[in-house]
Amino acid sequence: MANKTKKKILFVDDEPSVLSGLKRMLRGMRAEWDMSFVESGEKALELLGKDRFDVIVSDMRMPGMDGAELLTLVMKQYPEVVRIVLSGHSDREMILRSVRPAQQYLSKPCDAETLKTTVARACALRDLLVEDSLKRVVSQMDSLPSLPKLYQEIMAEIQSEDASIQKVGEIIAKDVGMTAKILQLVNSAFFGMPRHIKSPQQAVTLLGLETVKALVLSVQIFSQFDGTKIPKKFLEGLWHHSMATGSYVRQIIKTEEVEKTLADDTYMAAVLHDVGKLILAASFPDRYRELIKKSRENRLPIRHFELEDFGTTHAEVGAYLMGLWGLPDAIVEALAFHHRLAQCPVQRFAPLIAVHVASALEHQANNEEQIDYSEELDTEHLNRLELADRLDPWKEACNEIFQ
Repeated sequence: MANKTKKKILFVDDEPSVLSGLKRMLRGMRAEWDMSFVESGEKALELLGKDRFDVIVSDMRMPGMDGAELLTLVMKQYPEVVRIVLSGHSDREMILRSVRPAQQYLSKPCDAETLKTTVARACALRDLLVEDSLKRVVSQMDSLPSLPKLYQEIMAEIQSEDASIQKVGEIIAKDVGMTAKILQLVNSAFFGMPRHIKSPQQAVTLLGLETVKALVLSVQIFSQFDGTKIPKKFLEGLWHHSMATGSYVRQIIKTEEVEKTLADDTYMAAVLHDVGKLILAASFPDRYRELIKKSRENRLPIRHFELEDFGTTHAEVGAYLMGLWGLPDAIVEALAFHHRLAQCPVQRFAPLIAVHVASALEHQANNEEQIDYSEELDTEHLNRLELADRLDPWKEACNEIFQ
């Protein structure tokens, strides 16, 4: 879809006063958005059946069909439509039900600028992940890895009514290989724990559920590719860079004092940001070995040669898979744009910013050891976001890891 085409947005809320308020608030967007407003899920589905929409923004609590039901149906019948929840209700069960079908969750009252930015970011990501070049590469793969079972078990436990750290630890402990790897990781320099950690339960208690969840997912993904198809040195270097970028991101998060959900998404994005390299290397081993060689000979980042050969890069491929797995948009966005910051309409600190900076700094710090060549920090774009003055504190915080 061309950039000049108006985005078609469908707003759904059972309260006429809310819809009237949205119409007034968004009057200034009429040049960019073609907006429709309906008062029920049934009417929304009727409109979706007649016309093509880019985005649906729905309330959660509605009589008859609620927001979670509506967005679940939209996800199945119109997967290309971006799904956003705009709700004033903080009911835990409703939020959990919306986690899978909703790609963004906004709270009422929401100002026009926040809504505009959220829609723009979601559409930029959607447009990137439906590019023909990416579709061609994905269609040539024998199969994409499936969401690891252990991770699914942990997620089911976290979302249960009586979730506990003890139970998550027990789930991990059932897998001897995973337990060994997690304990090796949490006792390594990446975390700098003050004392030796002896059990998964201890690890979850000290690091938090979300950090351990991210580690389990990354360990399981890497183990799926731990074979003869990928050069061992490349695999080891990629693992080290992913974990080290996670450590850098943890330091950056500390300096920004961000809220917990954002911090958790940022860490998950950091340890997964290069997963697309694994997917490409495993799916096209001979071609990718050649790209690794070209990258080393020319001392240029591998993504330049991925683009030349595949028409897309590891960033988009990794984001595509994480999107399929239902990870939050903030994580998928960080993977998709971590090499091209300026192409994502983020307006403030986000996982994408932290991952871009952390990955670049880690590459620079380990110049002799690396399996890929460093991208330059996009200081120009950081300047535009008024974040350039944060670079020195971030670098200082990251340097503490070495000390």
